[in-house]
Formats: sequence, structure tokens, C-alpha cells
Amino acid sequence: MVIHHAAIASVQRSMEDPRTTNLVNANGTLEVLLAAKKMGISKVVFASSSAVYGDTPEQPKIEEMAPRPKSVYAVSKLTGEAYCQAFNELFDMRNVSLRYFNVYGPRQDPKSEYAAVIPRFIERALKGEEMTIFGDGRQSRDFIYVEDVVQANLKALESNCQGIFNIGSGRRTTVNELAHLIGKLLRREVRTVHLEAREGDVKDSLSDIGKASRAFGFAPKYDIEDGLRATIDWYARKGQKD
Repeated sequence: MVIHHAAIASVQRSMEDPRTTNLVNANGTLEVLLAAKKMGISKVVFASSSAVYGDTPEQPKIEEMAPRPKSVYAVSKLTGEAYCQAFNELFDMRNVSLRYFNVYGPRQDPKSEYAAVIPRFIERALKGEEMTIFGDGRQSRDFIYVEDVVQANLKALESNCQGIFNIGSGRRTTVNELAHLIGKLLRREVRTVHLEAREGDVKDSLSDIGKASRAFGFAPKYDIEDGLRATIDWYARKGQKD
């Protein structure tokens, strides 16, 4: 079996360089599937993204919704899903596409161009610096801790299921609430600065994880406060070592 996470995981970069994002994410996934077929591998678990839903107002997101991707990144992930489904039907495979919502946890590099909001917020809060928020901060995200994502991959591998599944926490948090919660956990006041919203960013995102729960027993163990506490502890220890 194969778990396929390789990608250019940046909405912004996909808007600046659509061709490379398509080459790596869409064509790259096709190459993985062709290699898997050649080697007789029965299942590929593909890391997709909730970005494929776009800005549809309906919440929570369910897998049966019509995709409305707003970025080249989202289109590339949707294309990967379509290839996985096609190989299931054409070549008797049991491929799974996991639509990750906002994954966070230790070891994310806050300086990377791919860095999500949480590592950047934590690093700035630990240094006493302002947190940068794009837009008004009322946009919401379904944040899921990395250990829960790991368990989702393992359960999907071990099951006989195939198809597309949401992997999230089933709860949403606004960016403003996130900044406040990080400050609360650090027991310090945080300062924020607001910039223009970024092109291609989705306004709101919330997962319905019922399908994954029924298919392979997916059940997140971390709520946002527990996950943030574990993540902050890791960055704080890393900072002491550095």
C-alpha cells in the first residue's frame, strides 16, 4: 500500500505559478497511481484538501457537495481525487482520498512559505510580536491536530473502504478566536495586525466527518485547546534549545 502526501501545498504559490503546481500535484498523483498499478499495489491513500469545496455557503461540508475550487491548488487536488476514483473503477483498486481540513501540530516550520496560521501565530506570540491576520479575522477554519490525521491514514489503510472522506475535527474556530486562545494558553496578551484578505482563501470551512466515522471508525481525540497546548509546548521547548 502507498500513502501519498507529496505536493506543493500552497494556495498562494499555485496562483503565482499554476503550471508547476499542476505538474507536481495533478500529474505527480497520476504518476504515483501508474507506479502503484504497475507494482500490483491495491490501495493508495491520497492527501487531498477541503479547499476543493471552495466558498460554498453550506456548512458543514459533506463529500456529496459539488466542488467549487477557488485556487489552482484546489483544482490540482480535485484532479488527484478524480484520478484515484478512475483507477478504482478501471483497475480494481481501493484508493482513498482524504480531504484534510486545517492540519496543525509540532514540527511545522513557521518560516516556510507553506506554513499554516497556527505555527506562525505561536512563534510570534512566544516572541511577543504581533500576529498578522489576513482579512477581518472572522473567517473560520476546522483545525485538526496532526495525530488525529495520522490515525485517519492508518485506519483508512487497514479498512476495505475506497472513495473520498473528510478528515477534520467537526468544529470550527475563527482566526480571531485562535489568536485569543493562543494568548490564553500562554497566559499573555497578544497583539494582532490586519492586512488585506488573500486571493484564493476560503471564508469558512467546517467538516462533516460522519462518512469517515462510519467507513473506518475515524474519531478525533484532540479538541482545539488540547491540540494547541501540545503544539505550544513543543515550540516552547524548541525555542529553549535554540
